[in-house]
Amino acid sequence: MTARRRLPLLAAAAAALTLLPAACGDLPRPFAGAPGRTARRLAQPPPPRLAVPVPTDILLPDAQARAFAAALADDLTQQEVPAIAAPVQRGDWALLVTATDRNGTVIPTYTVQNPQGEAQGSTDGKPVPVRDWARGRPETLLEAAADGAPPVASLLTQIQTALQRADPNSLYNRPARVQVATVQGAPGDGNRALTTQMRAHLGRLGPLVQDSADGADFIVQGEVRTVPVAGRQVRVEIQWIVKVPSGDERGRVLQLNEVPAGTLNGYWGEVATKVADEAAGGVKDVILTQSGRR
Repeated sequence: MTARRRLPLLAAAAAALTLLPAACGDLPRPFAGAPGRTARRLAQPPPPRLAVPVPTDILLPDAQARAFAAALADDLTQQEVPAIAAPVQRGDWALLVTATDRNGTVIPTYTVQNPQGEAQGSTDGKPVPVRDWARGRPETLLEAAADGAPPVASLLTQIQTALQRADPNSLYNRPARVQVATVQGAPGDGNRALTTQMRAHLGRLGPLVQDSADGADFIVQGEVRTVPVAGRQVRVEIQWIVKVPSGDERGRVLQLNEVPAGTLNGYWGEVATKVADEAAGGVKDVILTQSGRR
């Protein structure tokens, strides 16, 4: 999910551009308090993949146990966990599932192991009546798997946070190094102005901003798109995309509005300042989320 906010309305005033009328109050901040689905990815587990082997102590026949493991892996994928129903391979993290009979109900227990086979934490799923569990109907197993995926994802987040806190070199314990790449697609002097202002505003918020990708933890790429619309207006869309050096996207901030045609064809000036001021907070939120601080 991408956060969407409107750009401050722009209007030409002599040779300068001004922003929203004062009556509108504080300008909205994109991403405020809601980094979105994509931005949550690094808050998920540390492994390249999470193996979900067929459980052997789950009070189910092998066929139903296999079906449950497959359903659980699918539901974890929907939680943006890189899970796969397969035997544990070297380098995998593992999710081991057991089940116990407690007072007439079956309670699944999920245990996360690191690649060294060491348990990192456990969480229980919702209880299921013994009779329903013993029948092993597909709808029962699918519902149990769907109920189990969110607490497992939450457990993985807690494990990731604990690992980051324990590592003095992790992003949890140091400011992120961020390259703000040159903005692309803006008319007039927008590419230069937006790049300069984003570097300045983001740098004031804590990240260590740099011009090159060398040693960067994240890369922020601004992209501007303008489309003519009715009434001699132009729809302006500015996206600030946060990536890791490998190119994988971690989140984005979107600013959107319509302005009179030609308004941004020359000098951006104060407009670039206000746009960067508004967007920098959203970019910072994405970076904090990716660093395990949110």
